[in-house]
Amino acid sequence: MTWMRWRPAMERALYDPDGGFYRRPEGPAGHFRTSVHASPLFARAVGRLLLEVDAALGRPEELAFVDVGAGRGELLAGVLAGLPDAVRARLRPYGVEIAARPAGLPSAVRWTDEVPRGVTGLLFANEWLDNVPLDAGEVDGDGVLRYVEVDTVTGAERPGGPADAADAAWAARWWPAARPGDFVEFGGPRDAAWAHAVAGLERGLAVAVDYGHTAGRRPPLATLTGFRAGREVPPVPDGSCDVTAHVALDAVAVPGLHSLWTTQREALRALGVSGARPALALASTDPVAYLKALGGAGEAAELTDPAGLGTFGWLAQAVRMPVPESLGTLPGWQTLGS
Repeated sequence: MTWMRWRPAMERALYDPDGGFYRRPEGPAGHFRTSVHASPLFARAVGRLLLEVDAALGRPEELAFVDVGAGRGELLAGVLAGLPDAVRARLRPYGVEIAARPAGLPSAVRWTDEVPRGVTGLLFANEWLDNVPLDAGEVDGDGVLRYVEVDTVTGAERPGGPADAADAAWAARWWPAARPGDFVEFGGPRDAAWAHAVAGLERGLAVAVDYGHTAGRRPPLATLTGFRAGREVPPVPDGSCDVTAHVALDAVAVPGLHSLWTTQREALRALGVSGARPALALASTDPVAYLKALGGAGEAAELTDPAGLGTFGWLAQAVRMPVPESLGTLPGWQTLGS
């Protein structure tokens, strides 16, 4: 058996050049359904947010759209397709992903494994932070917070060494654990990854979308889990499945920036995505339009489902720019203290 701490085990399982899960040819869509895959309405909403960011920035000569954790470019393609020609002419789209550039992606997209630096526009990370590898810990019978080690073949767990000073300090600040059996998913690597991404913006808005939690609602049980072929599976870090854990969104927020958060349900509603059914009268006057509107309402309902995708957290941070109208001035968004 091969025992490792969770962070290096996740790193190898997800990103190893010789068989890591995110290197597989079928891509994430072959194993789980994200908002991007659920409906083109999601890309349209992100496109609308991009337009609002553009306006708030004073319509700069060059506008960036940075898709962090771009998968196979589905969100990029959807956003580009819905933009006015005048905006698309100024747009510099980036797909940030470790996998090779997918076939058929618009030639304007710059595909890179590094977040670009010094850009102005919208940085959007949909279901990226939950796959940034992290360690897990548990308090032992003597009150010592120890790392959890995992068998990379079976997924079995056992206690490891004591948490180092940095992780212990992070837990004390963001996820206190003192009683035997208390656990922590140490979010320091996610905080650093997000800070690095946000630092790429000269001016603009950075948005992270993920299953997450804040200090008042830390999960009572571990969130580490796996996904394979559309099903949730045990998180065995052997490269055969996605390995993911929810995100401590309040810890992730970069200090000193105007920070807002809400649920995906509220964020998408503010961006014009509604699950309301079309008026029944439309079925008599224009049956084709009614069926199309009904299908769109069904997709919107899935995206905003309070028991499903609608529970995602949206963290938005403004960098040297005013907050767009659909964020700070509409119901649902809350200021997030750092």
